[in-house]
Amino acid sequence: MTAYVSPSITSAFVTLLATIGPIETAVLFASLTSGVHRPERTTLALRSVLIAGIVLLAFALGGAPVLDYLHVSVPAFQVAGGIMLFLQALTLVFSSPGLSSISEGEKKAARSLGDIAVFPLAFPVIASPGALVAVVLLMGRAKDMVEGGAILAMLVSCLLLTYIAMRAGEILTRWLGQTGADVAGRIMGVLLAGLAVQFVFDGIRGGFITS
Repeated sequence: MTAYVSPSITSAFVTLLATIGPIETAVLFASLTSGVHRPERTTLALRSVLIAGIVLLAFALGGAPVLDYLHVSVPAFQVAGGIMLFLQALTLVFSSPGLSSISEGEKKAARSLGDIAVFPLAFPVIASPGALVAVVLLMGRAKDMVEGGAILAMLVSCLLLTYIAMRAGEILTRWLGQTGADVAGRIMGVLLAGLAVQFVFDGIRGGFITS
């Protein structure tokens, strides 16, 4: 007997994987920590993933109450968030610095700092604006607590994959190179674009129903 996986859970995993970007994060991590000893790199990777996880979890659990407080409907946020995710998808497809990337100036500033776990690794690389929007959208679309718990499990899985990728950052950089990383990013960008448009459609449909 094969286990049934809900399409919404699968789309949640793909959305979070695309917005968090384990491969992109690993390549950047390898670049920023090229002169750091391995034990320190392990600690940096773990701390950055944990901090990003706390931020993403806070948005996942507190996003809906904040929207209610601001009198922003879920359909309205779905449309706005879907547009934002679509813009990130375009940057991934065309291999330009996306919403989760950092500028060259920020990279230089990060290299001069003693601790890069919070900035730029935890935020804005792992807990990127796109990932924060995505987790709020996904939790808002959950039909019940079981589905909400499954989405949180997908979030933890993506963070775990990010940590593993960061630990293997040097190997991934050698195997993939810049070209391989760009190809992976473009594939995820195409998938994210479709999911982003679906969020917009859901928001428009939900707006007509509630109006």
